[in-house]
Amino acid sequence: MTPLKFGIIGCSKIAKRSVIPAILESKFAELEIIGSRTSEKAKEFANEINCQKFGTYEDVISNDDVDAVYISTPIGTHEEWANKAMSAGKHVYCEKSSTYNLESAHNMVDNSKQNNVRLMEGFMFRFHSQHEKVLQLINDKKIGEIISFNSIFGFPAFPENDIRYTDKIGGGFLNDCGCYPICASRMIFNDEPISVFYSRQSNDPKTGVDIRGTSIIKYKNDKIATLAYGNGNFYQANYEVWGNKGLISLDRAYSVPPEFVTKVNLQYTVENNWDGRREQMFEIKPNNHFLKMIDAFCLDISGEKKSVFNFEDELLNQARVMEAHRLSDKSHKEEWISDIS
Repeated sequence: MTPLKFGIIGCSKIAKRSVIPAILESKFAELEIIGSRTSEKAKEFANEINCQKFGTYEDVISNDDVDAVYISTPIGTHEEWANKAMSAGKHVYCEKSSTYNLESAHNMVDNSKQNNVRLMEGFMFRFHSQHEKVLQLINDKKIGEIISFNSIFGFPAFPENDIRYTDKIGGGFLNDCGCYPICASRMIFNDEPISVFYSRQSNDPKTGVDIRGTSIIKYKNDKIATLAYGNGNFYQANYEVWGNKGLISLDRAYSVPPEFVTKVNLQYTVENNWDGRREQMFEIKPNNHFLKMIDAFCLDISGEKKSVFNFEDELLNQARVMEAHRLSDKSHKEEWISDIS
């Protein structure tokens, strides 16, 4: 297939550290142009990664050679630039969280359909091989019937001037890291939730954005997901899947360096007593989930290989569950997904 040519909107750390290197490594993608708010900043960034073309966001969108746009601006600006790119006939890979409200997500998905282009939210962790192993163990009934999913994702505090502390552009850490275990629970249960009860534990004293929170997410057949997230914590990025016959756990579930060996831990029983417990550990070879996501995006667009999930449906379903968290935060009660359109 002819590689898709990517334009970059937003000179973020994750773009430089992870996404652009994946585009450069992919056989199905090419880096065409770097875009920033000013040409001067774009030039500086482009020089660092040896890209010959640079300009403003508008220059990226108006470039006829660009097939797809990667948007890595603050969350509150995603809708504007995604819609401009899609209206110009560009496919869009948008950083998570895709939006700060459900209405915005609907607008983006509607625009993608009207312009016959694809729109993907960048939850790269879904493409890591360790989750394939987890799902295989679940499907093979190694832990029996699933009862619950539990996850913690949090890290040391970001500097005070970080954009995550700016509420008016979609800041806060539900949008930044709480979204990961929410998405992971949906992936593990292979279903959409019934309801959400969310509790914001604390806010940043200067800006008021959420910095820690917990939620209980109900699924069909009495399945439950519990999660905690936060900024200013001892680093954790784990999840556990508890079944009536065993437990699967990951220590590094979300942000995984490409050279990192991950481990899937399985505990199960051969007899219904303590002595009947057994444990097995599976080492998963290093793999670059950013690269695998870029490849999947390009292959689906080209028609070479259909993705395991629909990009637009996935973005909208995730946005709906995120909206339930925001509504529960305001109402201080359980919110039902069926009531959110």
